[in-house]
Amino acid sequence: MELQDHHQHVQWSDTESNSSSRLGYSGPLSSTSTKIRSNARFKDDEDEECYVEITLDVRDDSVSVHNIKGAGDPETALLASYLGPRPSSLGAQLSFKLRQVSQELRRITSTKGSNKQLDRNKSGAARALQGLQFMTKNAEIDQDWYEVEARFDELAVNGVLPKSLFGQCIGMKESSEFASELFDALARRRGITSSVVSKPELREFWEQIADQSFDARLQTFFDMVDKNADGRITEEEVREIIALSAAANKLSKIQQGAEEYAALIMEELDPDNFGYIELHNLETLLLQAPTQSSLARAGTESRILSQMLSQKLVPTREQNPIKRCYKPLAYFIEDNWKRIWVLGLWISICAGLFTWKFIQYKQRAVFDVMGYCVTTAKGGAETTKFNMALILLPVCRNTITWLRSRTRLGVIVPFNDNINFHKVIAWGIVVGVGLHAGAHLTCDFPRLLHATDAEYEPMKQFFGEKRPNNYWWFVKGTEGWTGVCMVVLMAIAYTLAQPWFRHNRLDLPKALKKLTGFNAFWYSHHLFIIVYVLFVIHGYFLYLLKKWYKKTTWMYLAVPVTLYACERLLRALRSGYKTVRIFKVAVYPGNVMALYMSKPQGFRYTSGQYIFVNCAAVSPFQWHPFSITSAPGDDYLSVHIRTVGDWTSQLKAVFSKVCQPPSVDQSGLLRADIASGGNVPRIPKLLIDGPYGAPAQDYKKYDVLLLVGLGIGATPLISIVKDVLNNIKQQKEIEEGIVESGAKSNKRSQFLTRRAYFYWVTREQGSFEWFKGVMNEVAENDRDGVIELHNYCTSVYEEGDARSALIAMLQSLNHAKNGVDIVSGTRVRTHFARPNWRNVFKHVAVNHPNERVGVFYCGLQGVVGEMRRLAQDFSHKTTTKFYFHKENF
Repeated sequence: MELQDHHQHVQWSDTESNSSSRLGYSGPLSSTSTKIRSNARFKDDEDEECYVEITLDVRDDSVSVHNIKGAGDPETALLASYLGPRPSSLGAQLSFKLRQVSQELRRITSTKGSNKQLDRNKSGAARALQGLQFMTKNAEIDQDWYEVEARFDELAVNGVLPKSLFGQCIGMKESSEFASELFDALARRRGITSSVVSKPELREFWEQIADQSFDARLQTFFDMVDKNADGRITEEEVREIIALSAAANKLSKIQQGAEEYAALIMEELDPDNFGYIELHNLETLLLQAPTQSSLARAGTESRILSQMLSQKLVPTREQNPIKRCYKPLAYFIEDNWKRIWVLGLWISICAGLFTWKFIQYKQRAVFDVMGYCVTTAKGGAETTKFNMALILLPVCRNTITWLRSRTRLGVIVPFNDNINFHKVIAWGIVVGVGLHAGAHLTCDFPRLLHATDAEYEPMKQFFGEKRPNNYWWFVKGTEGWTGVCMVVLMAIAYTLAQPWFRHNRLDLPKALKKLTGFNAFWYSHHLFIIVYVLFVIHGYFLYLLKKWYKKTTWMYLAVPVTLYACERLLRALRSGYKTVRIFKVAVYPGNVMALYMSKPQGFRYTSGQYIFVNCAAVSPFQWHPFSITSAPGDDYLSVHIRTVGDWTSQLKAVFSKVCQPPSVDQSGLLRADIASGGNVPRIPKLLIDGPYGAPAQDYKKYDVLLLVGLGIGATPLISIVKDVLNNIKQQKEIEEGIVESGAKSNKRSQFLTRRAYFYWVTREQGSFEWFKGVMNEVAENDRDGVIELHNYCTSVYEEGDARSALIAMLQSLNHAKNGVDIVSGTRVRTHFARPNWRNVFKHVAVNHPNERVGVFYCGLQGVVGEMRRLAQDFSHKTTTKFYFHKENF
């Protein structure tokens, strides 16, 4: 660029005022009004005929643009908006303005030269143009300004907004450091040097931030990186913005490797080693090569997705009101018919037992004294006896696992809902006890106490010759104190079993908090042993029944209690010889510990199942369930345990003592490879019990799998991924003749799965280390694309957000050059923010028409409703049938 200055007889002043927020002025040069016209001509070295001439009017206290000639580009005209009349020191302001004009024109001409090679009409460029959004939503300048203005009025101090509150004011509160750098960039462009802004200045900031044109957003981002405003970005400035972006997205590993990634960007954008990059280089990085491969796939997918319009995915309103009500009901019955008939049968039995006892006692003499109170109490007692027997069956895990795996009862019985049914029966017991105790204490006992001598005469055979004179008579009897004790123990167990107590969700005082958590739930639930003993005693010493064969409590309990006792005995005996030898221990970020252990002789399991683990060094009595993360074909057994409670925290502490920091080529925070020998301290003893059936074990029944895991919820699904991968390997071995086809034919005859989609959503970057080996193994061996892996990191802002723009650029560059994702550290590209689950289901439905898809979910309860609705919606409106399964313990 060439600057030709034609002004004469003007003395330039570089004086700046410290009291002004702008590059300041010290007052007019003279006391008389002065008008000077100065012009400057800028020439593009590449185009000798291209000139831009700017004429400025210089007055005592202002500088304004008089005229701009040449290069009739709309972008050039925008320069005038930055050069309006403002109070300023004549020399300093004019000097600053001319420097700013020079930089702007240098950017324009360089961009024009580079745009000759860039085609923004391509689909890839069109997608990239949507990026660099500084607001999380499309900002309407005038409409959203009112919200910003209201926050300004609330946060301002003496009429100005401090820099520290800028992020909160514009709605970027969670990214204070990024907002601070954005503030500096906007201030530099306007010559503001103080750390506060007025409302008019904030309005200018907002207009630039909310500007939806790509060029404006690109320039703003460039200004953030270009801290000395010289129109060039050095490697050090790139390193600083990488560290800032990584911190805003909570990506500590990228933050640590900022210097390495800065060198990668400079290598890509500065091949001639000038030592800097310019605006057009940054645009090239956004619009060109790195995304072409993914865009080709996106284009194909978008064409396929357009076909979904014909399948009526968008619901239409049914005109017929009868059909409008009938269809949702029919869908509900179709999806829940197993649950409906089981619950219907259970309710019918309870109602039948209640009615039977109600009618029986209505025909007895006690009805004349106690009335409907005694009939209600006895009806509630009968349902309680039935439910106290039934509640043990859903937790007979060995029996349910055998029925699920060895019989076809699963076709009509929802074994996956065993724990939910256990909870429903518990509420049935609450109702029965309430009816029984409530009717006795508030109705029939008072009537008996106030009965006349004539009315009491038939009651003597039950309550004795002398009529009870107060409540204490009933309480001190065997029937009374056993009933009171059972109610108290049940109340304790029921309360501590609630999610807010079991998961420590309540903000309780420290002393009370120790009485909650999983340990409290586990121990209080074992009070049922005492409850059942008292229940039998209570059912034997009855006021109104004297013949033993009419006392039916023990009859209800005999078979279920015996079955449950045998289950517990089997678990005790089986765990006694299932002591495992620890091969490896790894402690990962995110409070997760992986245990790799020997597989006991004869131990067979299916992916998706779980085991109970006991560590005597922590507690000799407690057994905790954990999903198996190894595959059946592996020669070891592994579990991944997240430390979220008392027992798991103590287990991690015990095993951390034998761990050491990993070597360079190993993952994790701490590791202990016991199998490799060396001087390793004594390893705590582990016992296991299982395996036990879970919903995820039914995956082999489906043609296509959609596996969704949130955080540590990926554990049962990783085992399935590994099993599908092992099946791929075995099929290759058969094709290559390494093994005979008959060797595995029986084992794999029921393996129907031909395609698997795995979506793993996690909040922390370090979580990807948990299953890093599995991800890389799938990427290496799955040549035919049977398994499609999708990792999502929710700490990173969604794609298109300016805070994650640089992370996306780095991701594309590093994956193209090294084949490794910078977020997960694996070969699998990581997506940002949360997935759009409707698009996920749509993607599967389009690719697999007329097929059965098993949807297996393990994670937080909050997503269950959405996943279930989507599975039902797409099953009814497409030819693909989705079957939703949620993991339970």
